[in-house]
Amino acid sequence: MENTEIFRAGKCAISFEVFPPKPTTPPESVYQAIEAISKRNPAFISVTAGAGGSKNAEKTLEIAKAIQDDYGVPSMAHMPCINLTKEDVLTLLEEFKQAGIRNILALRGDRTPGVIPKTDFQYASDLISFIREHGDFNIIGACYPEGHSESQGLIEDIWNLKKKVDAGTNGLITQLFLSNRYFYAFRERVAMTGIDVPISAGIMPVTSLGQIKRMCELSNAKLPKQLVAILTKYEKDPVSLRAAGIEYAVNQIRDLILHGVDGIHIYTMNNPETADLICNEILDLIPYL
Repeated sequence: MENTEIFRAGKCAISFEVFPPKPTTPPESVYQAIEAISKRNPAFISVTAGAGGSKNAEKTLEIAKAIQDDYGVPSMAHMPCINLTKEDVLTLLEEFKQAGIRNILALRGDRTPGVIPKTDFQYASDLISFIREHGDFNIIGACYPEGHSESQGLIEDIWNLKKKVDAGTNGLITQLFLSNRYFYAFRERVAMTGIDVPISAGIMPVTSLGQIKRMCELSNAKLPKQLVAILTKYEKDPVSLRAAGIEYAVNQIRDLILHGVDGIHIYTMNNPETADLICNEILDLIPYL
């Protein structure tokens, strides 16, 4: 499967992210989410991976294989390398190959408190080069419209991104952002640097005040004043907050599509109802949903 098929060249590709359920969550919950969103004809569904090492990739592989085999949708497996050795990655690549999984989101990954990182891959670009050398995979990279939290600034961040692309990245998915102006400024920096691969905009609907605050802390994303006002207004009314958060995400997505974005990647948090509500609101722009 070529990258142009995944990103639907010339059209805006809508895709979704799911994650393996936590031990306290019914294991069938993720498949209920997949069944619902697969009916929306997505370009692909990505599956996150735990941060603890190769052991946590087992569920990712299992779910990614089911997405393709049981639901007929291309899947994308996340591969964070911060706690992987080269031998771990070679094993995973063989497992992905045997399972028919061609699409990999290659990441450095977040540091895990109490876990000493492995030293085989210092950066995501190192992992991308290694995958390119050892397999025929469609490699996607992560990018950060507001800059990675560990970068020294936007200029350094964009040159590090170019290293990923030069290493063999076929496309990019952004971290969440809550104001489109950051994405448009990022897209200008990307073009000036000579990066020429499809970029899918990562959108997370705000359905909980605590959730979005945690995500912003992790992702270096800023909360716009308009969104802060919404969160404040509905802080004690979760039903209205969820509705307002979905409306905010829909407005973001519609604006991005009208500005020619290559794709929209929706962080579903395994909530198919939220994904459905969003898709219903953009049918006039993306009729295949």
